[in-house]
Amino acid sequence: MLWKLARRELACGARTLVMGVLNVTPDSFSDGGRFFDAARARARAEEMAAEGADIIDVGGESTRPGAAPVSAEEEARRVVPVVEAVAGRVGVPVSVDTTKAAVARAALAAGAEIVNDISGLRFDPAVADEAARARAGLVLMHSRGTHETLHSLPPVADILPEVAGGLRRAIAEALGRGVAPASIALDPGIGFGKSQGQNVELLARLDQLAREFADFPVLVGTSRKRFVGALTGEATPSARLHGTMATVAAAILRGAHVVRVHDVRAAVETARVADAVRAVNRES
Repeated sequence: MLWKLARRELACGARTLVMGVLNVTPDSFSDGGRFFDAARARARAEEMAAEGADIIDVGGESTRPGAAPVSAEEEARRVVPVVEAVAGRVGVPVSVDTTKAAVARAALAAGAEIVNDISGLRFDPAVADEAARARAGLVLMHSRGTHETLHSLPPVADILPEVAGGLRRAIAEALGRGVAPASIALDPGIGFGKSQGQNVELLARLDQLAREFADFPVLVGTSRKRFVGALTGEATPSARLHGTMATVAAAILRGAHVVRVHDVRAAVETARVADAVRAVNRES
């Protein structure tokens, strides 16, 4: 399977791709403020590429529980200089993590090749227009509620049909706005509006979603999330490395094509082992 981006294609399936998280915010849940400076952000992007990242995902608005939304102008001010500094210099495509069409447009003009929309086009459907215009990759994530209520809504009774239905609606919106099917990737939104048990269930049953949406790459982001801390007893997000890598391996063995992580080197090594196991399963 080929995932078509603005200026290249990524092969999905032969091995798992690793998307490195680069938050250029003062308040992200795990590394808020560490890479708020553009020079430090560029250095971190270069470090992640050297560690084996296949994609660098730049985000300028925190979606942690309780985080306040920022304006499109402020978000663009944060991400555009970093995208400009990184795109074309690290050898891997740059993604912009945004729900705003104006930010997507500015980041794509600065060299980004993917738009990663955690709202699945619910907040600003015109994000798809910008992706279509640039022929960029578009990640559609399942989530519920507004920016303020993403993490506070009560969970639905049956999570798999809810996620599948939300992804189908997002795909239809994207296609209707001219996004090529081969440019779309899907994210079940683990950690967003799901209960502890439902996050684990989505990992365990990810193969069902992968089969239902077999024409699209599946991206999974579990890195350092609260449910990992609840399972391991680790309250500090940056200390959740081992639990995160367990979820990365589980996601790969259940059909993930891309994993989104803060700890790139560990994820690359985890993916190599999980990919080897998955290859044997495919042959048997």
